[in-house]
Amino acid sequence: MATVTLQGNEIHTNGDLPTVGEQAPDFVLVNGELADKRLSDFQDRKIIMNIVPSLDTPTCATSTKKFNEFATQHKDAVILIISADLPFAQGRFCSAEGLENVVPLSMMRSRNFAKDYGVLIDDGPLAGITARAIVVADCAGKVVYTELVNEIADEPDYEAALAALELAEEGACSGSEE
Repeated sequence: MATVTLQGNEIHTNGDLPTVGEQAPDFVLVNGELADKRLSDFQDRKIIMNIVPSLDTPTCATSTKKFNEFATQHKDAVILIISADLPFAQGRFCSAEGLENVVPLSMMRSRNFAKDYGVLIDDGPLAGITARAIVVADCAGKVVYTELVNEIADEPDYEAALAALELAEEGACSGSEE
């Protein structure tokens, strides 16, 4: 269990983020077409998982926009925006903001992703959704960087996440310039 804060008040997650060097846990999340998406659907691509409580908050919106900008110049990576929002709400947000370079995924059918990644909030007003976190995986699905943001209202360390992505081993990548 990890401790983070929401406006200075302690809240707890169900566990800890995956360890750097281990395989990222598989997941089943829902895309905008209501289709299940798994980690393996993004194989042979570097991955940034931008895990956010809800796109309907200023910090989540900002981080999504910043990662969308990054994605325009890094076609070797896929940026997943993972939240508890319904796919319809995620789609409206991305459409209204002109965000076409990130992949929004919803936990609408299950909280297993949040549990497996150790980011499910157990208590406080946001219980049942995720803490803010970043997980970066290389082309083989190995975790190369994680960050659990200490204060949920703060933005993640973009530079550290992007640096880890740049350094991620590309040897396992094939067809990454789609």
